[in-house]
Amino acid sequence: MQLIEKFIKKESSSGILLIFATILALILSNTFMAQLYESFLHIPFGIRVGSLHIDKSLYHWVNDGLMPVFFLFIGLEIKREISEGHLSSLNQIVLPLGAAIGGMIVPALIYLVFNLNNPVAANGWAIPTATDIAFAFGILSLLGNKVPISLKVFLMALAIIDDLGAIVIIAIFYTAELSALSISVAFMSFVVLIMFNISGVSKKEAYFIVGVILWVSVLKSGVHATLAGVALAFTIPLNARNENQQQFSPLKEIEHSLHFWVAFFILPFFAFVNAGVNITEISFSQMYSAVPMGIMLGLFVGKQLGVFGFSFIAIRLKLAKLPEGSNWLQLYGVSVLTGIGFTMSLFIVSLAFEDDSMFQYTDKLAILMGSIVSGFFGYWILKAGSNT
Repeated sequence: MQLIEKFIKKESSSGILLIFATILALILSNTFMAQLYESFLHIPFGIRVGSLHIDKSLYHWVNDGLMPVFFLFIGLEIKREISEGHLSSLNQIVLPLGAAIGGMIVPALIYLVFNLNNPVAANGWAIPTATDIAFAFGILSLLGNKVPISLKVFLMALAIIDDLGAIVIIAIFYTAELSALSISVAFMSFVVLIMFNISGVSKKEAYFIVGVILWVSVLKSGVHATLAGVALAFTIPLNARNENQQQFSPLKEIEHSLHFWVAFFILPFFAFVNAGVNITEISFSQMYSAVPMGIMLGLFVGKQLGVFGFSFIAIRLKLAKLPEGSNWLQLYGVSVLTGIGFTMSLFIVSLAFEDDSMFQYTDKLAILMGSIVSGFFGYWILKAGSNT
C-alpha cells in the first residue's frame, strides 16, 4: 500500500502510466489480439432520458465524455494560475507567453509547408502545436534537483498557456455545423453558472448539475464537448464561504479531487484507446509522406525552434530574463521537451480527421515518433546542461 502511495506522489508517475498504456495499446493492436482491441474500442454505450439520447462507442465516450473532465481540470488550473499563480503578473508571464506563442506558430507553419496543397491534410495544422505536460514534466522530474525550480515553473506556465491556446484553436477551427437550439441551451446554462458565481453560490453540487446540462447541450450543438469543461471551470469560484461562514476554495478543492482521476485514469485510458496503431501495416516509405513528415518535424523541430527562438528574442530584448539558476543549454533542453505532443496531439488528430484511417494511421505513428525523439533528446540535452 505504501509503495502505491509513493508511486502516486511521484511527479513522473502519470507519465509512466501513459507510457505503459501506450505500449499496451501498441501490443494489442499489433498482435493476434488486434481484433479484440478494435471490438473493445467500438463497444456501444447509450443514455436515454425521454426524447434525449446519446449513443456512442467507447472510443467516442472517452474523447467526448472523459476529455471534457480533463479540460475542466485544465480550466481550473488556468484560472488559479491567472488569479494567484505563475501567470498572475506581467513579469511572470512574458517569457512563457512568448515561448508558447512561438511553440504554436512555428510547428503549424512547418506542417503547412508540407500539406498546404492538400486541403484535407492541411486541416491538421494544429496537431504538432500542443505539449503534453504529463510526459514533459515527468521526464524533467527524472533529473531531480539538477534542474532548477525556475525551469520547472517555466515549463508549467508554458504548458498552461499552450493548453489555453489549444482550447481557443478547438473552439474556432474544429467546430462542426451548429444547432441553434443546443447552442441556446448551452448559453443559458453558462449564464446560470455565471450567476451562481456572482451571487456567491458555494455548493459544488449546484455547479455540477448545471455543468452536466451544459456538457450535454454543447455535445449536441456541434461545438466540441471539451469546451463545456473549460466554461464550467471558469465559473467555479476561487474563494467562497460555506454555511458556517468559513472561507474555502471550491476551485482548489475540485482541482485537488480531479487530479488523481485525470492523472491516473482519464489520460492513461485516453492514451490506451487512441494510441493503438497497427504499425505492421505501415511501410517505411509511407512515413515520408506529407502528413507524417509535417507532424514529426513540427513536433521535434518546430516546437524547439519556436519555444527557444521566441524565448531567446524576449531575453535578448530584455523583455524577460533567463529563468533563475538556469543556463542557455538547459532552456534549450526544455524547449526540445515541449515537442512531446502525445495526448493533446492525438486528441486534435481525432478532431482534424474524421476518419481514423484516412492517412493509414501514419499521423498517429508520427505523433508517437516525434514525441519519443523529443523526449529522448530533451532529456540528454538537459542532463548535459545540468553538468556544466
